[in-house]
Amino acid sequence: MTDDEVPEWWGRLGLPGLVDVHVHFLPDPVMDAVWAYFDQAERHYGVAWPITYRTDATTRVKTLERLGVRAFPALVYPHKPDMAAWLNEWARAFAAETPGCVASGTFFPEPGAAAYVEEALDRGTRVFKVHVQVGDYDPRDAELDRVWGLLAEAGTPVVVHCGSGPVPGRHTGPGPFGEVLRRHPRLTAVIAHLGMPEYEEHLAMAETYPNVHLDTTMAGTPFTEALAPIPKDLRPRLAALRDRVVLGSDFPNIPYEYAVQLQALESLDLGDDWLRAVCWENGHKLMKLSAA
Repeated sequence: MTDDEVPEWWGRLGLPGLVDVHVHFLPDPVMDAVWAYFDQAERHYGVAWPITYRTDATTRVKTLERLGVRAFPALVYPHKPDMAAWLNEWARAFAAETPGCVASGTFFPEPGAAAYVEEALDRGTRVFKVHVQVGDYDPRDAELDRVWGLLAEAGTPVVVHCGSGPVPGRHTGPGPFGEVLRRHPRLTAVIAHLGMPEYEEHLAMAETYPNVHLDTTMAGTPFTEALAPIPKDLRPRLAALRDRVVLGSDFPNIPYEYAVQLQALESLDLGDDWLRAVCWENGHKLMKLSAA
C-alpha cells in the first residue's frame, strides 16, 4: 500500500478518516536538531533512519490532510530544563492556527513544572508528551509527583515514551514508569510504541490499570520488526485491549511511508472492528474530540 491508497483503505473500513495520537510538530530550530540527530542514526542505532517527510510545516500539515488524518496533536518534548513552558506556548499557538491539531504540552522535572502544567490545562491543553529517554530523567522525580497527580485528576492523557527502544536510557523500561502508575493508578497514560521492546510488560500495565492505553507508533512495521519484533503470542492480548490501543505513527520522523504503519496493523489480522477502534474510535474518545 502507498500513501495515495490510504484514503481508500480507511474508507473501506467505513471510517471518516484517521485519528493519530503520535504526531510531531516542533519549532523549526528544534525540529532541525531532531533531524540532525536522525542523520547520525547509524551511529546511534546501528541502522539508517531517513526522514520520509522532511518538508516544511505547511507541507506536512497538507500531507496529513491528504492522508485523511482528521485529528492529531503536535507533540513537543524537552531535553533540558527551562524548555517545556515555552514549548507549551508554542504548541498551543500552533494548534490554534492548524485545522485538526489538538493542543498539546509537555513538562520536565524542574521547579515550577506543576505550575506551568496547571496553566496549560487551564488554557485548553488536551494531551501531554514525555520522553524519558530523550529527557534523560526519572519519571519518579519528586518534582513531577504533583504533575502526575494533576493529570490524573484532570483525566488528561499523557503519551509516555518509557520503553527501552530504539535504545535504552537510564530510566527507561517498565520499572520506573510502572512505579508512577502505582502511585497514580487513575492516570490516563498512553504508552508509546506499544512499549517497545518490552511489549509484554507494557501490555500488562494496560491490563492492570483501566486508564492506560498503548499507541501503535512504528509497531509491526518491517523497519521495527527487524529491531524489536512483536511476539506473535501477544496478539490475543492486543485483541482483548481493543478499546485501549490507539493509532500512532511518529509522523514525520519515520523512515517509510505513512501507509506502511496501517498495513502493519492490518497484518496483525485482528479484524476490521479492531482496526476501526484503533484508527478512529479510541483516539477520538481519548482526546475528547467533538462529533464534528
